[in-house]
Amino acid sequence: MAKKNTVKFLTYKDKPLVRNGNTIYYGNMSDPYVVMLTIMSKKPYKDTEIPDKVIVQLLSTDPNCKPRERIIKKAEKKSLYTAIDIGSIWLQRALGKEGA
Repeated sequence: MAKKNTVKFLTYKDKPLVRNGNTIYYGNMSDPYVVMLTIMSKKPYKDTEIPDKVIVQLLSTDPNCKPRERIIKKAEKKSLYTAIDIGSIWLQRALGKEGA
């Protein structure tokens, strides 16, 4: 019997977070919307660096849309936490509208 490969992602509010370099995707790609967080700059903090400028975008996952039409909302935040927080609110509202 073949083993089924299951990939476990880091989650926030029961939605996956996937990072590729300075870009973090939040949400399920099978849903109508996801959030893309782009870390634009970092500042030193103790022995590490923390993001201090993050672009948040609510994106449509519709493959028939043009790339510019996929951007539903966009904002710039001063920390990763506030960016993820506003992104999760946008995503929750957008997905809630789809179910209504």
